[in-house]
Amino acid sequence: MEIVLITLFFLGYLAITLEHTIKIDKLIPALSMMAVLWAVVSIYHLPVFEVDIISKQLIPSHIDDLLLHHLGKTAEILVFLLGAMTIVEIIDYFNGFATIKNYIKTKSKKGLLFIFSGLAFLLSAIIDNLTATIVLITILQKVIIVRNTRIWFAGLIIISANAGGAWSPIGDVTTTMLWIGDKVTTGKLILNLFIPSVICMIVPVLVATRLPAFRGNLSIDIGKKDTGHQVHKYGSTMLYLGLSAIIFVPIFKILTHLPPYVGMMLSLSVVAAFAEIFSNSKINITSIDEDHEKYSSHSPVHSSLSKIELPSILFFLGILMAVAALESLGMLFEFAETINNTIPNTDLVVILLGFGSAIIDNVPLVAASMGMFSQLIDDPLWHFIAFSAGTGGSMLIIGSAAGVVAMGMEKIDFFWYLKKISWLALVGFISGSLTFILMRDFII
Repeated sequence: MEIVLITLFFLGYLAITLEHTIKIDKLIPALSMMAVLWAVVSIYHLPVFEVDIISKQLIPSHIDDLLLHHLGKTAEILVFLLGAMTIVEIIDYFNGFATIKNYIKTKSKKGLLFIFSGLAFLLSAIIDNLTATIVLITILQKVIIVRNTRIWFAGLIIISANAGGAWSPIGDVTTTMLWIGDKVTTGKLILNLFIPSVICMIVPVLVATRLPAFRGNLSIDIGKKDTGHQVHKYGSTMLYLGLSAIIFVPIFKILTHLPPYVGMMLSLSVVAAFAEIFSNSKINITSIDEDHEKYSSHSPVHSSLSKIELPSILFFLGILMAVAALESLGMLFEFAETINNTIPNTDLVVILLGFGSAIIDNVPLVAASMGMFSQLIDDPLWHFIAFSAGTGGSMLIIGSAAGVVAMGMEKIDFFWYLKKISWLALVGFISGSLTFILMRDFII
């Protein structure tokens, strides 16, 4: 029966990986895989286990209790992501991100590369690497008209955004999973990963400045303000308020010791309240009456909620619960023992995880690693996993959400990226990994 379950998981995983080839959204195999795996466990009355918090050993459990346990842990991540996505959409409703473009004055390609890479690194740590990539490529399209020049910048934005998301608990879905799963804490994560992440970003950028694509100046007027979109008078206010609200979430967790989604809901309520006030909307967030359709289009909250990527939320639900099914049978722990016996060096295992995340989705990889290893909170292993899974995906354009969205927005060819950008991402990944290992062994 274990072979059947592994085969089902492998087929579902393969369908997710080949999403763009078979033209089926990855949420469909993820949800199917989740339902079928748990159905097999239930129908054949397979023994299920959960991890004892104190002894870190598997103990027998009832399937209903175990399902509820895993659904609760998964729901924490999903509710957190829903809140963060809504805040970002509210900022966008007021065209707040246009504020960033008005600060870009230089015409130097090298100068622009440092500006966009730095913005990608910092923004991704706050609003996650996927959203930061969307925002910056949108701005990039208004700044650089020539596509052949622009896609070079887009490639470095992908590398920088993934590096920036690795050191922040709210910067990447996989890092958020480790944070909410009590594998890492905010302070230790930043302390251990900030410098390796900076190295992972700055080394490729410095190497790229030597390439012909980043020499010389642009021939357009960078200082000219964007008139293609109406800038809301509260746009900059909502940008700063929204970013501050998201940054507040880790602080709230440290102060109250409550799960992060509670702080995110508080931040969302504050941002939503100001959004309703600034928009002069006459509709209440929870109102359902005959005027709902009339006024909902004028509500920034309703408008923002309608733009949330629910397919991504459902994908995370499916993949996390599918991995939980294998974890509950003890299969991930057995797999971890096999890996440890085959490759005793855990650093090599984690580096291979980084290479793997460039080929397949890093969410199930990290979810599996959380079930495979039993190290305590803030063990260096978890920090290295966060870095490796977050930055390793840059080596292929399909290896990260940031890369996939950039590929769609700029129609970047897979093989062009492989030839022009992948080696830069590899240099950054290796440099950052070596920096982490040296800091862990000799400094921290």
